[in-house]
Amino acid sequence: MSQGSGIGSGIGSEFDLIDRYFKPLACKDAGALNLGDDAALLDIPSGQHLVVTSDALVSGVHFLDSQSPKDIAHKVVGVNLSDLAAMGAKPRAVFLAAQFPKDIQENWIAEFALGLGQALEETGAVLMGGDTVSTPGPMAFTLTALGMVKTGQALQRNGAKSGDVLFVSGTIGDAALGLLCATGKLEENAFLLNRYARPQPRLALGQALAEGGFATACIDVSDGLLADVGHLAAMSGLGLTLRADSVPLSDPGKANLEFLEVILCGGDDYELAFSVPPNNVSKIKALSAKLDLALTQIGVFNDNVPGVRVVDGAGQVIKFATDGFKHF
Repeated sequence: MSQGSGIGSGIGSEFDLIDRYFKPLACKDAGALNLGDDAALLDIPSGQHLVVTSDALVSGVHFLDSQSPKDIAHKVVGVNLSDLAAMGAKPRAVFLAAQFPKDIQENWIAEFALGLGQALEETGAVLMGGDTVSTPGPMAFTLTALGMVKTGQALQRNGAKSGDVLFVSGTIGDAALGLLCATGKLEENAFLLNRYARPQPRLALGQALAEGGFATACIDVSDGLLADVGHLAAMSGLGLTLRADSVPLSDPGKANLEFLEVILCGGDDYELAFSVPPNNVSKIKALSAKLDLALTQIGVFNDNVPGVRVVDGAGQVIKFATDGFKHF
């Protein structure tokens, strides 16, 4: 693991911090070389594709300063591994570039490392390297995640066919509503706050879809349901009709339907949205029971009108000011 410029005074050098808090997370894989070399060694089994993804999370953009170090660590891991889930990959390793403010306290780093270890333990991924630096700017973390999927089985965004059914996992809008709770715009709700703070990548679902060949296209819902299923439609050269009243909501979500645009467009769900041929619908229902995870049919792809057409229960088109989060 590369050691960058020094951290704050009084807590030792970046070398000391890596030794104390990050090396213990790398001990499960000899290829990490005890975080002592310039890079790591990774074997790729025959018949497997290496799946690589990277996401940056910046304080004030992707997480709040008020969140606990453990929650931030869980989010850093969950957000990135959700991309692996969307391609049907099994997590293998992560590389973390951490930018800590110069005045960071050691106990904050210790709690962050503890949360990082917990989050990785749940997924089977191992920390195998990265970088640790101080910054005069906001705290930020970039995680590069590596996973494995059998050659030819990776899920992609561009395979949907006209007539395919759109499914989504779990419930939608909880994290966006949780952010409203965290910023005082909605009454506090522990369930919603947790859904915002600690996304759960749908790894078992993604792997099952890939191994079973059930889905024709897949994406994780990060920037908002409407924006992300729009990517599936656009990359498949199709249109999509989405039934707003079919979108699965939690009980707190159902209690806040006045925030429907936030629910459908707010993002941070980290559920999987995927297209399924009509003859595979029964298999998806069986998979839902096997995984004990709600998988809900919410739309149909077509080759009539490009883009996403959202309709209510009466078939009337619903318009929104935006379809999802955009950085620029």
